[in-house]
Amino acid sequence: MKLALSTISMALMLYACSDSIPNEKSPAAKGWQVDFFDDFDTFNTDNWQDQMIWVNSEDQCYLPNNQLNTREVSDGTLKLRVIDIGEKRPCDNLNKFGEQHPDTQYVAGRIASKNRQEFVKGKWTARLKVENSGQPGMFPAWWLLGAQNNELPVEEPDEIVCWPMTGSGEIDIFEHHSDGGPDHYAARAIKSLGYCGGGDWQALMLVRQANLDHFHDYSVEWSEGSIVFRLDEIEVFRTLDADDQFPESLFAILNFAKINDSPMTSRDWVMEVDWVKHEFWH
Repeated sequence: MKLALSTISMALMLYACSDSIPNEKSPAAKGWQVDFFDDFDTFNTDNWQDQMIWVNSEDQCYLPNNQLNTREVSDGTLKLRVIDIGEKRPCDNLNKFGEQHPDTQYVAGRIASKNRQEFVKGKWTARLKVENSGQPGMFPAWWLLGAQNNELPVEEPDEIVCWPMTGSGEIDIFEHHSDGGPDHYAARAIKSLGYCGGGDWQALMLVRQANLDHFHDYSVEWSEGSIVFRLDEIEVFRTLDADDQFPESLFAILNFAKINDSPMTSRDWVMEVDWVKHEFWH
């Protein structure tokens, strides 16, 4: 009888505690899951390509293949540079109208994940820094563009959509324009005005102070009708109902531009990138 009672008691105890026993078939907790990560041990051409293009009347010429040390990968980071080579030289960069960049003494690096790593929504993050910010003409950026964008390089038949129409929308995660002085950046979603070249830069924009000399995580994510910008995982800006303009796949761009013809106060400027990742909500 004692054995029978002990067995029954144990069974009752197990039943009472059953809610605390993990169920292998229970759904996993929701959260961000990484589906792309590049920590720049090398320059991986499955992830990135050099992008030689002339936009925004920029004064520099983008070079491929780390020519003149404009796109260096070393010691686990990517360095994108603007370099003053001291004398003007021809530049083969073209704008979207097929016009060639004039001769310039400034060269730089720009990479894009176009036709390599493209994702619909999710969360993009890069860990980066820009030392000695605020020098006249500085224009480094970490941003996204719609995968059907019709600017160079055009590699697929559907890349025919003009900026910033759906398919060619733009989200700027980090952009430092030196006109505002050192240690600040802008984050924004470009609001399309419904025609080619028609983009509102101001309506969905944050300008924020940050110590650009130090590494920070700059990210953007889509969340329940909003686009959320974060600095070191802390929300700093939210654009309500803006994500309907960005249903398309987006690719990532990292570049360091020179936005005007001011002389450089040092021979080179550097944006250093530790890593880039994309995550999806699961």
